Parts: sequence; structure tokens; C-alpha cells
Amino acid sequence: MKRVAITGAGTINALGHDVPATMEAMREGRCGIGPLDIRDVDRLSVKIGGQVRGYEETGHFNRQQIALYDRFTQFALLSAGQAIEQSGLEFSGELAARSGVVLGTSGGGLSTQDENYRAVYEAGKNRVHPFVVPKLMNNAAASHVSMQWNLKGPSFTVATACASSNHAMGQAFHMIRSGMTKAMVTGGSESMLCFGGVKAWEGLRVMSKDACRPFSATRNGMVQGEGAGVFVFEEMEHAKRRGAEILAEVVGFAMTSDAADIVMPSKQGAARAIRGAVQDGRVDPARVGYVNAHGTGTAANDKTECAAVADAFGAHADDLLISSTKSMHGHLIGGTGAVELLACIMALRDGVVAPTIGYEEHDPECALDVVPNEAREAKIDVALSNAFAFGGLNAVLALQGV
Repeated sequence: MKRVAITGAGTINALGHDVPATMEAMREGRCGIGPLDIRDVDRLSVKIGGQVRGYEETGHFNRQQIALYDRFTQFALLSAGQAIEQSGLEFSGELAARSGVVLGTSGGGLSTQDENYRAVYEAGKNRVHPFVVPKLMNNAAASHVSMQWNLKGPSFTVATACASSNHAMGQAFHMIRSGMTKAMVTGGSESMLCFGGVKAWEGLRVMSKDACRPFSATRNGMVQGEGAGVFVFEEMEHAKRRGAEILAEVVGFAMTSDAADIVMPSKQGAARAIRGAVQDGRVDPARVGYVNAHGTGTAANDKTECAAVADAFGAHADDLLISSTKSMHGHLIGGTGAVELLACIMALRDGVVAPTIGYEEHDPECALDVVPNEAREAKIDVALSNAFAFGGLNAVLALQGV
């Protein structure tokens, strides 16, 4: 089996428009969640989110491109550009044929859907733009990334709600490890912070109206975010031969299904995914030092995840550092795991574990070290990234430093 390196990373999210800005915010425990600036926000009961601020599409794309690119596609393209530039790869010839794209999303072009439903049903228009379908389809981001950088290998989109990015990155990892591909552009993107997107989530009654406080006894729900995280995964020997900077090594991946409930998480399913990722990476569980938690800030998710971590690691769970960066950037749904992977890379490379901010009061059902409010310096050998989605779909990645 081939080893898999990460040689490029890019992002745009509520904490920053690139990786350095995002990691700086994570180190400082800065909150990117604030009042939503969207149309008809007065009709919403939830008026906060992890919105990308200071972003103007016209500063990055021309008129023709904007007609084709939903906001989630724009975020993916910008993040992919950063990652590919950092990797130093140029995709041509055999490398282009053996490189592809796997991205995760849940809502896809939801902003485009929202705009055009409004035009047809509210404004009474009888015609929409001819590019509405290619703009809103879930595979739009992956397709445009493949076209822009000449990636001719396997290219597709994974949609598994909140686990979409981790499932996508896991598939990219498998394809390189098996020898099917040499390099993959992978991660996820999401932009559901439009009136229809937020209104739909309000109906679930799992949203906080004031803040995301994972693992705190005072938590009262999740907060949506938006943005993208994209990486270049590459065969380790290929990366070493060309002298590439290696950010981290992906060593294991596991995915399970609870097969139990459409919204309530299962300790057993999550624990099996955690154990599976460690076993797949042939890692001694005692070497795992950090877990980037799914940590949504809902009562059910947080206590179930802590129980799953305790079940998977036994006594070693008390020695782990566990944090939820959703407290800072919000829950990007299908794109969230990709942004959270940056916290794992930061822990492995810089020895800095991002905090769980907003923590107010100890919860005995979340009695692990959740790195409350302030980042922690620690030597981390192996890190896990957890993603547990509605529908009981679990995906966990294991990374180690190089």
C-alpha cells in the first residue's frame, strides 16, 4: 500500500480567507460567529452564523464565471487554488490522467436554489437563467476544479450531510493508497447561509440563537457556518522525490453506519469508526494525542461523542485533548470536516491544539479534557478528525506528523 501525504491546503471560512489567517484565529481562540447579513434576516428566529465576511465575488471572478459559480463553488475554487499553489504540482500528461477531485457538500448550490425559487414563486417570473441547473448541482464545485486544473482522473462529489468532507477525503486517501491515483484534490465546501437554508434548519430546533458552546453544560444548539477547506493528497514517495513540503501524513480512515435513527447519534457507531481509523492506520491508540471532535454544541451530540471516545480509548481517553473548532467557525455541514482538518495539521506541525471556546460550565456527561477557551501547547504524534452525520453516517480520519 502507498503512503499518503498532504502537500497543500487552502481555505476560506468565517475565521479567515486562507490557511495562515484561519490557524492564527484558531490559536487565539477567536470567534467568527456573528449577526447574519442576509436577505430577510428579520423573518428568521436564528440570526447568527459563521459567515464569510469581507468577501466580494467580483474581486475573484468575472461576470461569465459568476453566472456559472454558486457561492459554494466559488469557495471551493478559491481554496483549491491555494492548496494546489502550495503543493507546487502542475497537472499535465500522466500526472493529470492519474489525479482527480473528490469534494464533499450537503446543500450544493442552495443559494442558487433559494434565489430562483424566490424569483419564480414570489416574484412570479416565468423564466430563470439557463445556467441554474449546472450552477446548483452538487457536483458543480468538483467539476469546475477538475476543469480549471486539468484533473482527468476520478472526479466526483460526496453528499453525506455533516460527514461529507470526511467521506470525500477518505475516498481520496483510499484511491492514492491503492495506487489508483497519484494525487487528489479533496475536501469540501458549503454555503447554506441563505434565508431558505437557515429557515429549514430552524425547523429542526437544534439551533442556538446566541452562541455555539460545545461540551459546556450551558450549550443550547449548533450554529451554522459557511466556507471551504481543500487539500492536495499525494503519494508520499512522489512528494518526496520532488522535494515537496509535507504538511502531515494521512494514515487511516474508517466509516460506519449507526443503522438506528435519522437524527439521534449512536455511541456504538461513532466508537466503531474511531477504533476503525486507529486500526486502519496501524497506530498504537496510546499515540493518539488530539481528537478534533464533531462537537456541534447540541445536547445529544456532545455527550454521545464523549461516550464514544471513552468507549474507543478506555483509560487513555482521560489523556486525550479534544476540542471543537465549530465553536469558532460554526458548523459548515458538508464542508465542516475539511476546515476542521486544519486544526489537526496545526496540532501535528505546530504543537498547538485549538480550543473549544464559549465553554462556561462543566458537564459531567462530557468529562474529558475539551481544551476550554484557550489553545494548548502539546506534542501531538497522531490526531483524529471526527465527523458524525444525520442519518447515522460516521467518518473518521487519522493523521500523523512527519
